[in-house]
Amino acid sequence: MNTTAGPALVDALAADVDRLRVAEPEVRQDLPDSVHQMRVATRRLRSLLRSYRPAFARRPVTELSDELRWLAGLLGVARDAEVRADQFEALLGENGALFDDGSAPTGKKSAPAAGRRKAASSNGSKKSAPAAEKPAAGSTFGAQLVAEQRDKYAEAHKAAVEAFDTPRYRTLLDNLSALLADPPLRGKASKPAADLFTDVLHHDFRKLRDLVRTEPEATGDEHIEHLHDIRKAAKRLRYASEAATAVLGDPAADLGRKAKKLQTVLGDHRDAVEGLETLHTHASASEEPGYQRLRAAEEAAAAKALEQYPATTEFLDHHAL
Repeated sequence: MNTTAGPALVDALAADVDRLRVAEPEVRQDLPDSVHQMRVATRRLRSLLRSYRPAFARRPVTELSDELRWLAGLLGVARDAEVRADQFEALLGENGALFDDGSAPTGKKSAPAAGRRKAASSNGSKKSAPAAEKPAAGSTFGAQLVAEQRDKYAEAHKAAVEAFDTPRYRTLLDNLSALLADPPLRGKASKPAADLFTDVLHHDFRKLRDLVRTEPEATGDEHIEHLHDIRKAAKRLRYASEAATAVLGDPAADLGRKAKKLQTVLGDHRDAVEGLETLHTHASASEEPGYQRLRAAEEAAAAKALEQYPATTEFLDHHAL
């Protein structure tokens, strides 16, 4: 493909702006997976603006990125609660923890060790249970925990939908439209598209590789946060690679797939860690069977993700565009 970088980059951004606009009415209707899809579109836009910043004037892109971070944050509260509820419910069902009336938690299947967020998205569940379905006093700890996360989702979803009707959100949409109609391009946007896209992928690849190579040997919070940084870098490389695929073809697509595998495994690890943190806030219920089952399941999920992690980093030692 013989084109300059600016138009090719605007085309990549336009696809995610379309995804965001399509997702908004679906989020308003609370359709399954809609919050996830809108959050991903928002985060992809912000990530691409960051990776391909050399092609843009700094100030307008920085301001737009800040507003995308605001929107992603609103959606993230709802999405995390959604994942947590589905995650706990699936684990309880898998481990035979029943509600007090003897029924299983809505019959959902447990999420596999890889792609737990994807599994949570694909079950098509309604996020906020009607009042009549919420567990009554005396229900098991697990049922109460699931209901708590469903309620948290409902509150966060309401806050996000209310934000859609604010001047701040409408201004964000206007600025995204302006970005596509009159992009604030600068010098490097006039380079051949293949050159700029390759330079960006090399930069993001090296950053990810350096993070993996400097991973601390010690376990604990420092290691957990470093893995989280690796996951974010893998996600950035994935999005940059996917945006570059129309220009660079199969090598960029292959790099994106490998970065996605690494992101997914570390995402599973992060979900388990955050699940454990949620459980820790309910330490007073530590003698409850449901608490113990969930804690054991989350610890096992975190360990399994770490077992899979080294294999997903092997491409960093030999991959080349």
